[in-house]
Amino acid sequence: MDTPFADLPLFPLGTVLFPDGLLPLRVFEARYVDMVGECLRKNTPFGVCLLRSGTEVTQAGQVPIPEAVGCLADIVDCDMEQLGVLLVRCRGSRRFRLLSSHTEKNGLLRGIVEPVGDDVPAETAESALQLASCAEVLGRIIDTLGEREKGGSGASLPFIAPYRLDDATWVSNRLAEVLPISIKARQQLMELEDAGARLDIVHQYMRRNQLL
Repeated sequence: MDTPFADLPLFPLGTVLFPDGLLPLRVFEARYVDMVGECLRKNTPFGVCLLRSGTEVTQAGQVPIPEAVGCLADIVDCDMEQLGVLLVRCRGSRRFRLLSSHTEKNGLLRGIVEPVGDDVPAETAESALQLASCAEVLGRIIDTLGEREKGGSGASLPFIAPYRLDDATWVSNRLAEVLPISIKARQQLMELEDAGARLDIVHQYMRRNQLL
């Protein structure tokens, strides 16, 4: 996706999807069940945007307003929980900027979007130190959750392998997903196009809250 394109189906949600992030969905509204079916048939993604206003579930007379920057979601697997209810797991791929959108008769939003470039890499000595300490914490989180999963507690791993603990973008994105920060702050971190800047913010937050 190197040029703007039209008719990307959009799923406004009360959550932020990051590149390489895992998004489990329970889909039951007819418009989104149809959207998932279309994406599976065509092997195409849909767009996930944080809701700026409105609700995830349709309400009469209300049109959801999405944030301007979202993330493409590729469907990893899909199962039918019961008739008309889909359990879908998605993986975030590339960020996009929403240029315009329109609402179809069934209430589904579609948009014209343009790609957001990859992060500027973190290449300073300070970033390398921050990455090492943040990756250590993230590695412990992954190990702990993995042990719980093996123990049969029912915990679900929130990340998709491979675990790129030497990658500032991957580490800062994963920590931004799980740290107890506001949804608005999560959106702002996702929108940053500088891996070093995102890593620095995450690192400072963790130091202030004695998580390092």
